[in-house]
Amino acid sequence: MPIVPAFPPQPVMISSGFDYVGVDAQRRRVYAAHSGSGTLLVVNADTSKVIGQIDVGLLHGVAIDPDNGHVYTGDSEIRQVIDVDTSSAMTAGPSVPVPGLLDATAYDPRFHHIYADEDDGTRLFVIDSRTMKLVKTVPLPGHKPEYLAIDPTSRKIYQNIANLSEFVVIDPITLTVIKTVKTPEVVSNHGLALDGVLGHIYIAGHNGVLSVYGLDGTHLSSVPFGHRIDQCSADPVRHNIACAGDGEITVFHDAGGSSGVSIAGRLKTDKGAHTVAFDTQTGYMWTVWAGKDGDFVQAFQLSK
Repeated sequence: MPIVPAFPPQPVMISSGFDYVGVDAQRRRVYAAHSGSGTLLVVNADTSKVIGQIDVGLLHGVAIDPDNGHVYTGDSEIRQVIDVDTSSAMTAGPSVPVPGLLDATAYDPRFHHIYADEDDGTRLFVIDSRTMKLVKTVPLPGHKPEYLAIDPTSRKIYQNIANLSEFVVIDPITLTVIKTVKTPEVVSNHGLALDGVLGHIYIAGHNGVLSVYGLDGTHLSSVPFGHRIDQCSADPVRHNIACAGDGEITVFHDAGGSSGVSIAGRLKTDKGAHTVAFDTQTGYMWTVWAGKDGDFVQAFQLSK
């Protein structure tokens, strides 16, 4: 099934690099960490038009609060987690210092916890979004935590550890690592996404393999697809998984049960497009890139 543009590519002012992408499907916003320019890019998900850019600092992760639409990210340069008001104010708000560089972020509205992992480090920082205070620092194995996701039912946190080819499970109450799951078939696992409806975790790495695990850590299946991966995103409505990296977006479909996961579509992109996020309302996949002709944001969809 081919992947086709949902909108033409939209130019973004200031040429620089991007990192993670996130979508607020409820408020119809797309956010991207415009790391090189130190801004959070804000895009209209219905028109693909750029709304603006919010000065934040050297940011990487994008985590969205479903209750108020705020975005939580981190400034690695001055080592702080930031609450960004993306309403009409469009400003960076309260922040909290943390003792390390920052990479991916995730948010749990039930516990009001912002989770921010340490870039090339050994820790996960937990911040209370109501007080913007550091609640706990969770020790992690290895020295390269990558992406993380939260199970919407148990609220457990699943965190990739790239240099050890494994992921860990963190209890949301005790904020401790309660399980380590080896993923030897995946080399340098970066992409991690979770479908809470099916109860599946998807892990992809630099060796071009996507693996499916149950929430209990059971390895269910693997699909080779042949290119390096950075970010993956899951659409729990349509049970699709998109992974971006190495100049390509690959979309998988999880049929559940014994049918397993299969490749649904592939798209060659600019080499700079290494992150992707689903809009669960439309099923569109959003990506960003910085190329020789400038910086761009664009949505794609699976052709019917």
